[in-house]
Amino acid sequence: MILLQDMSLPELTDYLTANYNVKPFVAKQIFEWLTKSVDFDGMTNIAKNLREQLKQNCVAVSAKIVQTLTSNIDGTQKFLFELHDGNVIEGVLMKYKYGNTLCVSSQVGCRMGCKFCASTLGGLTRNLSAGEILGQVLSVNALGEGKERHVTNIVLMGSGEPLDNFDNVVKFLQLVTDPQGINISERNISLSTCGIVPNIRKLADMGCSLNLTLSLHNADNDERKQIMPVTNAYSVEEAVDACRYYFEKTGRRVIIEYTLIDRQNDSYAHALKLASLLRCMSVHVNVIALNPVKETGLKGTSESNLKKFLQYLDKLGVSATRRRTMGQDVEGACGQLRRRYLEGNNGN
Repeated sequence: MILLQDMSLPELTDYLTANYNVKPFVAKQIFEWLTKSVDFDGMTNIAKNLREQLKQNCVAVSAKIVQTLTSNIDGTQKFLFELHDGNVIEGVLMKYKYGNTLCVSSQVGCRMGCKFCASTLGGLTRNLSAGEILGQVLSVNALGEGKERHVTNIVLMGSGEPLDNFDNVVKFLQLVTDPQGINISERNISLSTCGIVPNIRKLADMGCSLNLTLSLHNADNDERKQIMPVTNAYSVEEAVDACRYYFEKTGRRVIIEYTLIDRQNDSYAHALKLASLLRCMSVHVNVIALNPVKETGLKGTSESNLKKFLQYLDKLGVSATRRRTMGQDVEGACGQLRRRYLEGNNGN
């Protein structure tokens, strides 16, 4: 099946004119419906016979919302999206004073093997196409009841490792920032990576202006290997050097994500190692307690230890703040809702 949300307006126009003898103005009408996440039946100004033809070969809405959970604590919304092949992924809409941030997935599952993440428990099923990543944004944006920008900010921090799906993620960035589409600025987009070093450097060489986040969680190579197997391929020093390169190329300050796990990475020695690693680097550290995932057996650090860790970093001259834990009552951590859904459908 052809996913129409994979295409820019010129690409869609070329495809429709070549295969369905469609006039360019009709292609533009269809494109406008696609950006509103409207399926073929809802495209009321498009001829019915054309819509029926398109249904045979094409998919209009690449990621349909099939379940929504809303937090009673902070209003965070967790979405389960169904793809055209029956696979499911998830996203999270977090509401802040400055706007609404949508966390999107880039893969069905993940092969990175991070011990604290539910997304990776079943391994990698497949990569998402650019349109399937975009489809999550468009489907949630359509919930805004006529608002042009229900989703104002995007984080590629859901299921999957974005830089393990590099080409599709880059195409997604082109589509979502396209002035003919929903035109979200790259500066309002963040990409989180566990440290795929060559692709961090490729991203830098492309001149991207998006916000890069390194999911670090431990500055000691041997200890990080225990929770993040990617360290066997790329050391923490290599990952941080790639982030330095990104800053030099783009001028965009890098964010370091540091999730505190009880008695594993939350001591003064860990803070000292982190400060040494980041010395003379323009970064900011986001500190957060682990969002519990039952299957991992890992426990987030205590409130008192989190505050102490922030104090350690402050004394060591590291810019750091606490990131809010959101959506715990709706299984806010990556992969949890999808896993429950799959278990339920299998009768478990």
